[in-house]
Amino acid sequence: MTSSDHELEDKIRELLDSRSRDSTICPSDVARAMSDDGWRELMEPVRRAARRMVDAGEVEITQKGTVVDPSTAKGPIRIRWKRN
Repeated sequence: MTSSDHELEDKIRELLDSRSRDSTICPSDVARAMSDDGWRELMEPVRRAARRMVDAGEVEITQKGTVVDPSTAKGPIRIRWKRN
């Protein structure tokens, strides 16, 4: 993993921490927080960071409020802290 990968994961944690425990964030929230003008290029790296965090048991990826398998999720996703 690169330092950029770690920065993206840290930004996901930071944004999730800044909201209520039950809230979700969009990958674009993370990308925009990292870069004003190049945020679109960060969308896939953010999604990869979120998938790594799912594998580590930190977060869940949802679509329409339902937890989905990040390896097969297509279209818009949301990221939230893992729920027990």
